[in-house]
Amino acid sequence: MPALRFLAVQPVRNGLGIVALKSFSSGALICEIDGAIVTSDEVWSFWSTDPRQAANCFRYDADRYISPQNKIGAFANHSCNPNVRVVKKSGRLFFRAIKSIAATTEITHDYSTLLGADDSWTMPCNCGEVPCRKKIRSFHELPTAILKRYLAIEAIPDFIRATR
Repeated sequence: MPALRFLAVQPVRNGLGIVALKSFSSGALICEIDGAIVTSDEVWSFWSTDPRQAANCFRYDADRYISPQNKIGAFANHSCNPNVRVVKKSGRLFFRAIKSIAATTEITHDYSTLLGADDSWTMPCNCGEVPCRKKIRSFHELPTAILKRYLAIEAIPDFIRATR
């Protein structure tokens, strides 16, 4: 697993983001998404006190999230053409490359892959990719071709696919 010294938080297209300081091959583990494990009720309470913290939480299982406040995961940005996916391994979340990533490239994931069918959160998309879906929604609302591709590369964790 690469040390965080191979990643940096730097200015990117949409504010600050995670940037690779070295190349990563497809399939490489990029970093752990570390933070406090919080309940869905706590995430909802963040919306009134710290909306950025709420928006940066990663779904961890049916009712819990990882809040990466003040850690590198808080700077993970969305892309409709991501270069990493989130994997759960030994009870921890990681970014794994889904394609080769060159040094100086922003590390991005598709937020929809962590939004279960039971999530109501949406967000306008400003990723700049061609094509861009224009709105981030739960995985079950992904276009069929994208959903099939994500399922084939295991980009949607089992605990998200199990949501109803």
